[in-house]
Amino acid sequence: MIPIDGLPVLTGAEMRAAEQAAMVGEVTEATLMDHAGSAIAQAVARLAAGREILVLCGPGNNGGDGYIAAAALKRQGLAVRVAASEAPRSSGACRADALWGGGAEPLDGAEPAPVLVDAIFGTGLSRPPSDEVQNALARLAEAAWLRIAVDLPTGVATDNGKALGKVPHFDVTLALGAVKPSHLLQPVASLMGQVRLLDIGVATRSHARTLTRPNLPEPDADSHKYNRGMVAVVAGSMSGASELAAFAALRAGAGYVLHLASAGVSGSAAPHAIVRRAYAADALVEDRIGAVVIGPGLGRDADASARLEAALSSGRPLIIDGDALRLVELGTLAKHKASKILTPHGGEFTHLFGEVTDDKLSATRRAARQSGAVIVHKGADTVIAAPDGQAILCPEASPWLSTAGTGDVLAGAIGAMLAAGLEPLAAAEAGVWLHAQAARRLGKAFIADDLADALSAVRG
Repeated sequence: MIPIDGLPVLTGAEMRAAEQAAMVGEVTEATLMDHAGSAIAQAVARLAAGREILVLCGPGNNGGDGYIAAAALKRQGLAVRVAASEAPRSSGACRADALWGGGAEPLDGAEPAPVLVDAIFGTGLSRPPSDEVQNALARLAEAAWLRIAVDLPTGVATDNGKALGKVPHFDVTLALGAVKPSHLLQPVASLMGQVRLLDIGVATRSHARTLTRPNLPEPDADSHKYNRGMVAVVAGSMSGASELAAFAALRAGAGYVLHLASAGVSGSAAPHAIVRRAYAADALVEDRIGAVVIGPGLGRDADASARLEAALSSGRPLIIDGDALRLVELGTLAKHKASKILTPHGGEFTHLFGEVTDDKLSATRRAARQSGAVIVHKGADTVIAAPDGQAILCPEASPWLSTAGTGDVLAGAIGAMLAAGLEPLAAAEAGVWLHAQAARRLGKAFIADDLADALSAVRG
């Protein structure tokens, strides 16, 4: 069982293509099923710790994987039973059932077992399972001590994070061959438990991958405050959000943070390391500015629009967040060639790009192409995408991030990474990773100020 950090993410169609490409020479569909079943059995035996196992098998190849796994578990001397939703239909499942040879209980009458393995349906499901299947699965899952899903839980669509019916909560999901989008996209990702990859002998490549610890920029022996990264935070008349972004940029590693607000706006006196100046039209001409964060505390009036246009025209790399996402126009974005990172939450994304009608990964990739910017589509299942189609899917975030100001902290953290010289996609990934790790470190009931303060500690 392999942790999924940094691994490729394949859609259902991409996984089918990878499996077809693997079937050359003496490698057949049966070979891949044997590999998958053996890997499942090894993982289940390790997790079951000697307890009785009930394997639920469907009529297709996911069920075939289950039959092969059950046969391997029986050979190891473990107590294992099989319950089938219906008779095998695919040639692979028929062969696997014959290799199992132990018969199958009807699913709706199956007796529970301490360890439940769901191999009814996996990748490629496009319609809800029958009510009988859903009800039986729910009953058996509720009675089990440990619930394990093979590839994807029965009732989950592969690519969009949606449930096609009632889906119980699993403790472990064993991704076969590759991580799929729904292992990471909500709402179903929260039902997966721990997701672990099983190698089934299929080579996988993708322009999408999961978030992993990035190579964070580190100062050299001869570094100074400017080459560590100078971040300018452009604010308006509301200083709280922009102060959080500035503080986060400092804590994430920026060497110099400049806070530019309307004249007469008094921000917090601390930290004293933030340089505070009144905004002026030429404020962003400083060559040493490595990134501009605009949006937190900006406002949405004419002055705010003028400041956004000045930031876009400055040629400086930009992080566009908060109020600026309500002011910016896609046509204007495309005209300005400087590096841009947009950090919308769901409502801001809809305002800019329209409703997500298919899935979050596809929608975020489209938005990145359309805007010519890296998009950080925030949420419990944050998706990062670049204009060239590269994408990063993030594991479920701490629900305690749902408090005011945490988005401002993220904008500042990304600004620090961009100012330090990382490319926009790498800067976005690094900022999101720092933000998530800081939340994990803090646990429960933290506030945005705590989150910003924790950024330096999670750099390690």
